Amino acid sequence: MKDTWGEKIFYRFNYVLLALAGLACLLPIVHVASVSLSEPHAVMSGSVALWPVGWSVESYATLIEGTNIVRAFKNNVVITLVGVVLSMIATIMAAYPLSRSYFYWRRRFTLAIVFTMLFGGGLIPTYLIIKSLGLIDSYGALWLPGLVSAFNMLVLKTYFEGLPVEMEEAARMDGCSEWRLIAQIVLPLSMPVLAALTLFYAVGYWNAFMSVLIYINSPEKHNMAVLVQQMVQSQSLLQEINGIQQEDIKQMTPEGVKTAGILVMIVPMMIVYPFLQKYFVKGVMIGAVKG
Repeated sequence: MKDTWGEKIFYRFNYVLLALAGLACLLPIVHVASVSLSEPHAVMSGSVALWPVGWSVESYATLIEGTNIVRAFKNNVVITLVGVVLSMIATIMAAYPLSRSYFYWRRRFTLAIVFTMLFGGGLIPTYLIIKSLGLIDSYGALWLPGLVSAFNMLVLKTYFEGLPVEMEEAARMDGCSEWRLIAQIVLPLSMPVLAALTLFYAVGYWNAFMSVLIYINSPEKHNMAVLVQQMVQSQSLLQEINGIQQEDIKQMTPEGVKTAGILVMIVPMMIVYPFLQKYFVKGVMIGAVKG
């Protein structure tokens, strides 16, 4: 069936609109990368646009040797890996019982969870609870409040509800227990949505900023988001970098080091994203539409 003229115009308009939106997202990243890889005089003169002028990796060398970016990167990895594992376990444990029709009061529990999406306790009550639990200045303060995302849990619950009931009944007739049913049938069939939710949690933990700024007092526990924010706001960044010689300061610019820090922070997620992007359609969209 051929497209009508109206449909062709509509599709082409969409292509143009999406291309412009993609460029609006991509060009700032390209510019930041170009500045971080350009020579200082080109950065200072403002001649760097979308391609490095006079290739130089001095900003990255200074960033790695003179700042705490390596330690902050390790903190980011720990926060993300542990947080994702805990959140995925908790989300699965919450979504599965709520997806079973024989679970008593599942509707009431679901409504209670939806209520938290509309109304929150606020920053100060949350801080007081975290403080009363003794989690200030520990990563537990980052993992516990966001352990289960209500939105992610509802998406996973909806996906579980869409799985064929016949498979569950056949497994039970063969003597399959509830835990074995989850591990060997439900979760393997839910890999697309699990991959998508894993990425959602990973991006959230990797880019955590306000929670680290509020709950973590020790600078050695800060992640890259806080470190980069401090670098961007610093008015005398080069003088604050450890071990840098005065003659070396003339060979670089604060903008070069700042952009290098920004790029180091966003590149890991940019690498992971394409590998999991294909699961969005199979996972999140299916889970949402069936709801």
